[in-house]
Amino acid sequence: MNLLRLSLVGLLLSLALPAFAGKKPSEEHKTASVSLLVVRETNGKPVKNAEVVVHLVENGKQKQEGLELKTHDDGKAEATGLPYGKVRIQVIAHGFKTYGEDFDLTQPTTEITIKLQKPAEQYSIYK
Repeated sequence: MNLLRLSLVGLLLSLALPAFAGKKPSEEHKTASVSLLVVRETNGKPVKNAEVVVHLVENGKQKQEGLELKTHDDGKAEATGLPYGKVRIQVIAHGFKTYGEDFDLTQPTTEITIKLQKPAEQYSIYK
């Protein structure tokens, strides 16, 4: 029982000391919130149930772990707690071209509108 109390006190002190030291979080530890709006390019109507994948990018390479989201009926999705820096956003929706682009998160909140295009007609020598 005493060991549990001692562990709990140690944990609380380790969490509280930085607050008392008055240190500001460094640029590396700041987090951002990204609000996404996915719409059709042709008419601006929202695309619901689009799969949105967010990956962190470090030194030009996409990190293995990622965050997967789905858009709501209004075409919106939100990702929070993303560290400042470069992220790669990919959007996959049935009947549309796959979208992908890198964004640099430098502010606490970022709003991004993604316009999905219909796929181009495929050409075949057999037609």
